[in-house]
Amino acid sequence: MTAVTKVAIAGSGVAGLATAIQLAKAGVEVDVFESKPELSALGSGITLQGNALRAFGALGVWEDVQRKGYFFEGLTLRAPGPDAPVVAELPEVKTGGPDFPATGGMYRPDLARILLEHAERAGANVRFGAKVTGATDTGAGVEVEVDGEPAGTYDLLVGADGLNSAVRDLIGIQTRPQPTGMGIWRSFVSRPASVVHSELYYGGPVYIAGYTPTGDDTMYAFLVEPAQERVGLTDEEAVALMLEESAAYGGPWEDIRADLKAGAQVNYTWFTQHVVPAPWNRGRSVVIGDAAHSCPPTIAQGAAQALEDAVVLTELLLAADTVDDALWNEFHARRLPRAQAVVEASVQLGQWQIDHDREADAAGLIFGIAHRMAEPA
Repeated sequence: MTAVTKVAIAGSGVAGLATAIQLAKAGVEVDVFESKPELSALGSGITLQGNALRAFGALGVWEDVQRKGYFFEGLTLRAPGPDAPVVAELPEVKTGGPDFPATGGMYRPDLARILLEHAERAGANVRFGAKVTGATDTGAGVEVEVDGEPAGTYDLLVGADGLNSAVRDLIGIQTRPQPTGMGIWRSFVSRPASVVHSELYYGGPVYIAGYTPTGDDTMYAFLVEPAQERVGLTDEEAVALMLEESAAYGGPWEDIRADLKAGAQVNYTWFTQHVVPAPWNRGRSVVIGDAAHSCPPTIAQGAAQALEDAVVLTELLLAADTVDDALWNEFHARRLPRAQAVVEASVQLGQWQIDHDREADAAGLIFGIAHRMAEPA
């Protein structure tokens, strides 16, 4: 017996598809509604900490993820300058436990495809070009509308539809993501043989310059700057800005700039932060992942936290007989303090950069959060 037999999920991102996989594997009828016309993810990379890899293990997708990504131990800190001198070589906490690497990187669209394939293989019905536009709680279920038309009555509606969540609005949650004052340029480029793990450069013309391997021949590079209006730039203008802002960084950045000049794609987003205070649910609708919390990627925990939301929620739904206050209380007790800690630490690390606080104990904060994440959610 499970607490749900039929579930609607809004969003085909990491949180939504992870939820779909776990529920469908257990025999729950799952409909995933994605407003975009097709599966999409920004065409750059994603950093995955060990606790994200542990979640992939629970989902049964780790082997496929491992084949498509690049996984490693350690972190290098460099300084600006032509020679990109190494400042420190830091060990990383294995937040996924001894069975998984400390960290990894992969191409975002590859991860999206793997999760979609596993969700559909498990039996989930995924519909693209279908936006959840209504949610009426009946007490015993949720009447869901999609594109203005009735889609059915479900035991639960999961809003895993991202930063600008429609479900969050529909169920009356007022918390919204707020800019942190930082923006990030990202590009997917080739990996020089010398890059075997993530490397970060602090100082210089931007707050942080860095790159993370995503495959044998690929990596993604990024520059974190003060948030600016970058809307309407042509591809050529975007590349020119990334070339200009990276000019002070040597080492592998020489190879990155060569790829940019050869036509590598560039994208730009602002960092945001928010945490929906408890409860994340309103009756039989709940928000998870970026709909419930967001943070700058300064400790690269965004995907891990979204996955943990999905794993904990589905564990509770499959173990309980009904969706009741006891289930929601346990869900919030296990997820909200953990997500809050990650958001606060991530924002603090970014603020220290904005404030040019050279006395801040960034390493201590990072290692403290890592040790906390090493404990299963």
